[in-house]
Order: sequence, then C-alpha cells, then structure tokens
Amino acid sequence: MRAAVLHEIGQDKLEVFDDVEAVGFGPGRVRVRVHATGLCHSDLSAMSGVLPQPAPFVPGHEGAGEILEVGEGVRGLKPGDRVVLCWLPACGSCPACKRGQTELCLAGFMNAGTPNFKRPGGDVFGFAGTGTFAEEVVVDAGCAVPIPDDVPFDIAALIGCGVTTGLGAALNTADVEAGSSVAVIGCGGVGISAVQGARLKGAAEIVAVDPVASRRESALRFGATKAVSPDELADAKQQVTGGEGFDYVFEVVGKSATARTAYENTRRGGTLVIVGAGAMDDFLQLNMFELFFDEKRILPSMYGGGDVLRSYERTIALWRAGRIDLAGLITHRVPLTDINEALDQMRTGTALRTCIQI
Repeated sequence: MRAAVLHEIGQDKLEVFDDVEAVGFGPGRVRVRVHATGLCHSDLSAMSGVLPQPAPFVPGHEGAGEILEVGEGVRGLKPGDRVVLCWLPACGSCPACKRGQTELCLAGFMNAGTPNFKRPGGDVFGFAGTGTFAEEVVVDAGCAVPIPDDVPFDIAALIGCGVTTGLGAALNTADVEAGSSVAVIGCGGVGISAVQGARLKGAAEIVAVDPVASRRESALRFGATKAVSPDELADAKQQVTGGEGFDYVFEVVGKSATARTAYENTRRGGTLVIVGAGAMDDFLQLNMFELFFDEKRILPSMYGGGDVLRSYERTIALWRAGRIDLAGLITHRVPLTDINEALDQMRTGTALRTCIQI
C-alpha cells in the first residue's frame, strides 16, 4: 500500500512509497482504510523534532475512514463501519480516566513507541500511534470511533484533532463567559476553532491575531470581531479593553515568545489558555511577583480539555445545527502523492486545513 514516510527527524520532505505494510493486527485491534486526513501543525512539529517521535515514521493523526477488519474480542465495530481515528483513546481504568480526565490518559502515547508499519528496509512508526498519511492503518479498537453516515470523511477527519482541540479549549478549558473579551493568537485550523468556540459561548469581542493576512480575513468570517497582525495587538488591546487586557487569551502557536505575549495581554485576574504544543526545551519565563500580584489563571488545554468522545458528539451536533462551520476550514485538497505541497501550504500559512485525499 501507499504511505508517506519521513526517514529522519529534521527532514522537511516526505517520500511516498507503495511498499508499506500496516502491521500489528490481532486481538483488540482493527484495520482501517483511511479515506481522508487533515494536515495538523503537530505533524510538522514531529518532523522537525519539536515533538518527540521515533523515526522513520508515517505522519498524520487527524483521519477518518472505514473499518476493513476487526480482531478477536472487538465489540461494537464491524467491517464497513465509518470511523474517525482518535489518537488519544482513553483506557478507562487509569487514575486519570477514573477522575474523569480522560484527555490525560497515557495509553495512547504508549502506542507511539510500537511500529505501525513496515517496509522491506525495516519497521516504520506511526505518528502518535496512528500514522494517517497511509492508505491503511492498524490501531487499537478504542482509536476507531464510529461516526454517523451523514458526516463526510473530510469533516470527520478534522474532528479527530484540530476542531476538537480548538473548540474544547474555549468550551471546556476556559468555559468562556458570555459578554467577555477574547484574543486568539495563532489562527490556523485550531485557532479558528477556538474563535468559533468563543463565539458559541457568547464572547462580546473576539480579536484574532495572526501574521498572515488571509488567515486574519478567514477569522472574521468565522466569528472574530477584529483581526490584527501581531504588531497591531497592543492597539487592539487599547481599543477593545481600554488597555486593561483581555478576559481570555488563547495561545495557539506553541512558543514561549507568543505565550509571554499572551500573558501580557491577559487582564489581571483573567485567563490565559495554552493550546499550542511546543518544545520541551522552550521555557516560558514568569517572575514570582507577577504570578502572585496579577492573579492570572494559566490553563493548559490538552486535546480540548474534556472527554474526547463527548466532544466528538457535541461537535457533530453543532455542525448539524449549523452552529459551527467545518467545511470552511478546508481551504485546500491534495492527493497523497502531493503531500509535500500540503506541507508547504501549512508552513507558509496559506492553508487553514489541507485535506489529503487518500
């Protein structure tokens, strides 16, 4: 089968091979034919080494497809079922799951260290235990979440990561208060989803911040009341909040510099939500006096900060009701053979989400 492979961490191009085999099928596992997958910035971060991932590997973790085969002991799934792939399934039995913090379950991360594929030259891993830049993938049954027949594969793929992460940051983690002021720093697919979440919660002012003009224009279409470049943020803070700072600021870039900017633009007593996935050696500096004196809440948001399966269901309900726009997030579509074109679209900021059709 075909799959896009990164040979070594630090390379910026993928190579598409047709001699890749999905491995690991057996009890408790399912084989999935991938029909659509989104390109998330986390894939680029894994390729560059910002996020830890063994190589060689198949990137991609935001996918949807159809069950081809189910292993012994699998319940609730059968061949032909349409599913979204969940890269962070909950085991249901660890301390985090028992506390109701299923987004903190580590079972999914353990899958990242087991090869999902092989080529004649040896084992190949799947990013985040999945690897959706492939025609087929074998995953634990808990990673395959059934979706209704009316949800297209490309829409379902986005729900598998970016939309759930961005919406959840606003709805679950921040629980944005109606009438509040919000700033979202970084307006790709995840940031735009945070904008939509803030709008759903009734935020009065939503300022989208991004260096790319096309993304700022898109943010306005998705519910932002103002869209500015980073060097215009100070003026927007003054105009919208009288200089006090925003009630909520979402950092959706994953860098300490933007997190520091987000902190400085959060009002005293306000809430800073860290959504972007950054590097382990990139440290955010805060002094002990400002932490005490400003009383700002700093809330990291992992995968939307809530129960993933409920978040999927909620997102589908909101999409069906026309309360959120998911199709509009897909600005580009490319076949798997043109995967490097999709990478360029992400790096330059010309795409909110590129759908790779497999």
